Amino acid sequence: MKPHRIRAGTPRPLPQVAAHDQEEDCYIIIGNKGNGGPKVYDVTKYLEDHPGGSEVICELAGKYADDMFEDIGHSNEARKQLKEFLVGTLDATEEELAALRAPAHTGNGDSFLLVAVAGALLAAVGGYFVFMA
Repeated sequence: MKPHRIRAGTPRPLPQVAAHDQEEDCYIIIGNKGNGGPKVYDVTKYLEDHPGGSEVICELAGKYADDMFEDIGHSNEARKQLKEFLVGTLDATEEELAALRAPAHTGNGDSFLLVAVAGALLAAVGGYFVFMA
């Protein structure tokens, strides 16, 4: 059972936020020390209106989305609109915050494979031009 909705502005513990990880019940965490700290937003009703599609947000449901939000370069209008969905600040320890910000490492070697394929393609293209010259 999901926790009941509490009034906006109430600090939200990380486990409570993480429980809102579905399209029908979607919270995200946006914010860092530079902009007032991590805050929790209930974006469930906004998903269909998101210009980038609901999938982009749903991937980060119940999780830290600040890096993605900042990397996209959202407009000032988007930042103002986000305030409509604020449910509170994130109540987390420094260790929990550091873990949220750390890139997830799956250990499955996808990065290595990507570099290897890119290197092979580069070598093939370079070889083509050397032999065709």
